[in-house]
Amino acid sequence: MTFVSGYSRKGNYAVIRQSKQTFNDLEGVLEMIIDLSVALVAIAFAVLVYFLIKTLKSAKESLDKVSQTLQEVQKTIDELTYEVKTTVRHANDITADVQSKIQKIDPIVDSVKNLGDVMNELTLTMKQVSVTVIEKYRKSRELKEKAKAVSVESTPPSPAEERTVKSYDSANAKKSPGKIAMALKGVDTAATIWQKFRH
Repeated sequence: MTFVSGYSRKGNYAVIRQSKQTFNDLEGVLEMIIDLSVALVAIAFAVLVYFLIKTLKSAKESLDKVSQTLQEVQKTIDELTYEVKTTVRHANDITADVQSKIQKIDPIVDSVKNLGDVMNELTLTMKQVSVTVIEKYRKSRELKEKAKAVSVESTPPSPAEERTVKSYDSANAKKSPGKIAMALKGVDTAATIWQKFRH
């Protein structure tokens, strides 16, 4: 039994030694796996940093372009603002000038309106006067015609009447037509023309 036990001790030692060896080998493999993992992580991190740097450079270039564009836009807006302010000032000056000229023209327009009102009233008055004069002239004519119809010519005048008529005729024969008769004739003509013109 001792022989077996000695062998078994040696066998145990061998198993233990072999286990230690296997364990050491596993430890070495694990260390190698860890080292490889660390190396892979480092490589991946380096690749990530490389692409991140590339992306950041690209973003920086884009931001620089955006900044430059914004500066150009700001410059353009400043120029446009100046031009708009200038245009507004000119428009205000023109508006003020037009208003002052309108204020200067207002009395003239009022005068023309007043003249139109006066002419309208004058036309109405002249129309009324011409109608009145025409009516008086017609009545006068009608009265003369009635007077002639009822004339005393059918009866011979007495010598006193005959002398009065002769003196009246001789006095009127020497005179040229009076101003009133001429005015009435002119008014009658004007009224006739006016009526023809209206119709």
